Amino acid sequence: MEQEELERIVNDLSIRFFHKPFIDKVSFNNRLRTTGGRYIPSRRTIELNPKYLMELGKEEFYGIIKHELCHYHLHIEGKGYKHRDPEFRELLRRTNSPRFCQPLPSQKTNELMYKYKFRCVRCNHTYNRRRMIDTRKYRCGKCNGEIKEE
Repeated sequence: MEQEELERIVNDLSIRFFHKPFIDKVSFNNRLRTTGGRYIPSRRTIELNPKYLMELGKEEFYGIIKHELCHYHLHIEGKGYKHRDPEFRELLRRTNSPRFCQPLPSQKTNELMYKYKFRCVRCNHTYNRRRMIDTRKYRCGKCNGEIKEE
């Protein structure tokens, strides 16, 4: 997707869902890893992750654009544009925008990310860890039971 087409799509979505034009800068950012996009208030810029368009398709990508446009338009109007603000949550609901984006299929699954598994002896709660822990020093956070490595 070219830059002009991206700008046209963002402006069309802005007019269709927010009834206001998008007049600032939008771009792809290949360095984004854990998010579908971000809005930078100091520069009034939206950066989007192109991997979401390639792997999950246009519908998911358009949802990410609408989410970032919610940040943008609320910031322009001087209202609460952060995730915890009620104005932001209300605008997400009205525009049917997603609050979070789906994880990319190409990312590692949780099972591959964790090297160690621990289980509580008392309540059988499982703890997946990337690093080893001293089981003599730590207890279960749910029932204070003893933890053993699996």
